[in-house]
Amino acid sequence: MDLRIFTEPQQGATYDTLLTVAKATEDLGFDAFFRSDHYLKMGSADGLPGPTDAWITLAGLARETKRIRLGTLMTAGTFRLPGVLAIQVAQVDQMSGGRVELGLGAGWFEEEHQAYGIPFPKEKFGRLEEQLAIVTGLWETKLGDTFDFHGTYYDLTGSPALPKPAQEKIPVLIGGHGPTRTPRLAAKYADEFNMPFASIEDSERQFGRVRAAAEEAGRRADDLVYSNALVVCVGKDDQGVARRAAAIGREVPELKANGLAGSPAEVVDKIGRYQEIGSRRLYLQLLDLDDLEHLELIASQVQSQLG
Repeated sequence: MDLRIFTEPQQGATYDTLLTVAKATEDLGFDAFFRSDHYLKMGSADGLPGPTDAWITLAGLARETKRIRLGTLMTAGTFRLPGVLAIQVAQVDQMSGGRVELGLGAGWFEEEHQAYGIPFPKEKFGRLEEQLAIVTGLWETKLGDTFDFHGTYYDLTGSPALPKPAQEKIPVLIGGHGPTRTPRLAAKYADEFNMPFASIEDSERQFGRVRAAAEEAGRRADDLVYSNALVVCVGKDDQGVARRAAAIGREVPELKANGLAGSPAEVVDKIGRYQEIGSRRLYLQLLDLDDLEHLELIASQVQSQLG
């Protein structure tokens, strides 16, 4: 079971804070550092000092880390034209020496679009499908050839399809709860399917849909990695768990029901239950980015037990 650290910087974080967490992620032996792609805070957080851009952040981290994978859960398709996104991600992959992964979603948070003057189209899923076809198609085009795409929403003619990533294939992550179109899209384009903030039962059900869609598309179901994203709140004792829950404005019973919360032993046990239904990777949503002792505890008493 891979453990990856997943941050939500729109809730309030500078680049320097993210760099500190990313370096701790690397030093403590975690597999990857991922971040959300949002421009507006959610809930009661103050969001100060303001948003940081996902791919600018990852470009900086690409030069200041050496081992960890870097990526997004999920890049909002509404924020970037697909041709530009393909260039950005390929460049950051080069800057990192081939450590980048692209999580791409349709975009959903209408208020942040209104706040920063970003169009929020009604038909987002159809756009996402074309974006995936374009981004992957540009990367797969052989050097010297050109790429054309004529869709409902995007039109590319004679693209040189440059630059190329450092990796032969950048892993693409697709996720979500949708019962029909999401599994179909994952089966066609994804290297990894991520189920965000879902119960073991709902995850097992959705993994089954994706596996069936993959087989229907002519792929082996096990060609995809199946993963979950879950909020994390671990303490050495009940007081430590309660303190960390209070710091992120959550209640312990709710966190235990909907995330990975409690003692190291409790969290290891719940991780095992996700593993039993086919999850092979967990993105630990770390909401208090100043609490590096939390990361150290997870590394020493949770990650160390997973092998």
